[in-house]
Amino acid sequence: MSLNFGRPQLSIPGPSIMPDRVLAAMHRPSPNIYAGALVELVDTLYPDLRTVAQTKHKLAIYISNGHGAWEAALKNTVKAGDKVLIIGTGKFPLTWGEMARSHGIETQVIDFGMQTDCDTEVLSQVLSKDTNNEIKAVLAVQTDTASSVKNNIPALRNAIDAADHDALFMVDCIASLGCDEYHMDDWGVDVTIAACQKGLMTPAGIAFVYFNEKAEDARKRVEPGEYWDWVLRTSSDIFYRQFDGTAPTHHLFGLREALDILVHEEGIKACWNRHATLSKAIWTAIDAWGLKGNLELNIPDSSKRSCAVTTLKTGAGEASQIRQWCEANAGLTLGIPLGFEGDDFDCHLRIGHMGHLNPPMVMGTLGTIETAMKALDIPHGETGLSAATQILANHH
Repeated sequence: MSLNFGRPQLSIPGPSIMPDRVLAAMHRPSPNIYAGALVELVDTLYPDLRTVAQTKHKLAIYISNGHGAWEAALKNTVKAGDKVLIIGTGKFPLTWGEMARSHGIETQVIDFGMQTDCDTEVLSQVLSKDTNNEIKAVLAVQTDTASSVKNNIPALRNAIDAADHDALFMVDCIASLGCDEYHMDDWGVDVTIAACQKGLMTPAGIAFVYFNEKAEDARKRVEPGEYWDWVLRTSSDIFYRQFDGTAPTHHLFGLREALDILVHEEGIKACWNRHATLSKAIWTAIDAWGLKGNLELNIPDSSKRSCAVTTLKTGAGEASQIRQWCEANAGLTLGIPLGFEGDDFDCHLRIGHMGHLNPPMVMGTLGTIETAMKALDIPHGETGLSAATQILANHH
């Protein structure tokens, strides 16, 4: 008989758990989309969204998921026949590259696989060989949602500078914004891409592209089309043009509430600190479980792991068994593996720990996973929960 008759918990790496306050803020009739309260509310979003990304630069809001933000960034900066360099750390940078190729953009890929971040020496060497500046942009992710690897963004910037290359530096922060520490301006990022459904705790449907003056200059040599054009979205005094049509009304109400929580109540630095502690508790539990049996973290070096998602490896078929048991018997949904093929698929699972999250939720996730391993007779160390509680107890 199942125990799954309470409130379910979604521990996948996005969409993340939505605060009740965000959902309540969205539960209202449709507003006037030309003047009044909605227009005034949207004016308050931009400063707070800049705070989350630590930037003073412009941003455009799109009705889309993260893939739409990828396309918006490409359409406003490069065109068919141009070349971009893809830093392949995990699955999603490669998928961004596939999108670029679909637009006739040439891609050069440095594939570092599923278990490590970018080797900056390799990046610098590749760019140094591009003496004709054929590469117009370097595309990277801060966090790859599939592998859970985190790139060192300042180190990537330094590698580009060391090669004395003029390519745009474009960073996908879809999984990491509001979870992992990020400083767009101080770290020398030209274009930042994000979406609302992960660290920003709002139902999926809106995405953001931040861009600096260098990226604005790149826009002058391309024709992005009306919908993706960030100039039209950021320069018009007409509210309707900021979204090239009807605004995502109820998402904006929800986002306002989410930013109140994130920026004005907790504070972005405290939020980064909270995510760092909660993720360390999860890693410590997995390390303890791994003292007996086959569990291990996909990214061996803790400094290269995201604070938003953790990918772990198990013995043959164990990951699938754990996921299925947790969902069917306890109401806990864990993330399916992405980017792993063949036998590796059933040996990996992902734990999302982003956004609206606290110790009871994390310990509930860990306790349920350990319960599943006991129920399934999967060998594991016995001190995982105790180790996690010690990390939480030491938080300051």
